[in-house]
Amino acid sequence: MSKKKKPADANVVANNRRARHDYEITDEFEAGLQLQGTEVKSLREGRATINEAYVAIKGGEAFLFNAHIPEYAFGNRENHEPKRPRKLLLKRAEIERITRKLEAEGFTGVPMRIYFLRGWAKLRFGLGRGRKHYDKRQNERQKQDRREMRQALRDH
Repeated sequence: MSKKKKPADANVVANNRRARHDYEITDEFEAGLQLQGTEVKSLREGRATINEAYVAIKGGEAFLFNAHIPEYAFGNRENHEPKRPRKLLLKRAEIERITRKLEAEGFTGVPMRIYFLRGWAKLRFGLGRGRKHYDKRQNERQKQDRREMRQALRDH
């Protein structure tokens, strides 16, 4: 019997849908997450929020700050803190590249999704600049124009 392939989004735990709306993402990275046991169990239940989280470099290491992974319901006194900083597992060259970008004016580390890949918790994040309100409107207008052009070509 052949294995059935799962859809790509089957293992996504948390998604930051406003990331591309609020920020102009230039580079994307994938990092492992250093988690405690109860955090993994809570993530497997699909309970996490990364809408207000950000990635920063501190002491030569990358961290995910302000991500909310609620306490595991069946955890004991060893349960984790919901908003503790979590270390990101990246290669030294990637950390140096990210550090250079973050030191440039206006760049921010924006988490985009947390997911499981082959049993390991991963974080996909991007480096981007915050968009102004008029940039968001212009982007929406361009999307709408492209959509109308596709419809006109299809109907014609």
